[in-house]
Amino acid sequence: MNKVVWKPGTFEYPIPAVMVSCGNMEKSNIITVAWTGIINSDPAMVYISVRPSRYSYNIIKETKEFAINLTTRRLAKATDWCGVRTGSKVDKFKEMHLTKQEAEFIKCPLIKESPVSIECKVVDVINLGSHTMFVAKVLSVDVDEKYIDENGAFDISKCDLIAYANGGYYELGKKIGKFGFSVQKRKSNKSNKHKENKNGIEKK
Repeated sequence: MNKVVWKPGTFEYPIPAVMVSCGNMEKSNIITVAWTGIINSDPAMVYISVRPSRYSYNIIKETKEFAINLTTRRLAKATDWCGVRTGSKVDKFKEMHLTKQEAEFIKCPLIKESPVSIECKVVDVINLGSHTMFVAKVLSVDVDEKYIDENGAFDISKCDLIAYANGGYYELGKKIGKFGFSVQKRKSNKSNKHKENKNGIEKK
C-alpha cells in the first residue's frame, strides 16, 4: 500500500484538548488549546501555543502564569464553546456553568469540574510564526480526590478524558497495555506449576 504525500501541515493526532484558565479570581478567562504537551520531566515542564490574536494571549504574556485543565466527556461542550467564543465579550465560567477554584501557587483560577488541573509558571516565550509558545514550569498538579483509590493512586481511567484529532473530539478507548509491557517477562509454566504445588493445588 502506497502513501499519498501531502504538503506540510499539523497532522500529529490524537492530542490533548485542554481548557487553559488565566487571569485572576475576579477577572479570568478560559481558552481551549490543543497545541500543548510535556517537554521535560525534571523539572516538570509543559508548553501551550497560542495565537497572538487570541484574547488570552496578552493575559498570559503579562501574568506569566496559567492552568492547564484536562477535559472529559462531560466537559466536551464547554471545551468546544470556550474555543470558539472570545473572552473579551463573554464570561466563559458563567456561560458554561464552570466553577472557579483557587490554586495553590498561581493567581488564576482552576476549573473545579476538571479532574486534573496543572498550575504553570511561564519561564520562556518563543515566537514561532502563527503561534507563540509559552514554555512553563509545573508548580503543582491538583487532582480530584474522587479519582484517587484506596492506595492513594490516581485512577485516570475513570476520568472519561477526551482527545482532539483532525477537527473532532474523541473519547479515549480502553487500556491496551502499559509502559514496558512489550518487554515484560511472563512467568513460565514451570514457575506457575511450582507455585501451585507449593500452595497444595494440583493440576488435573
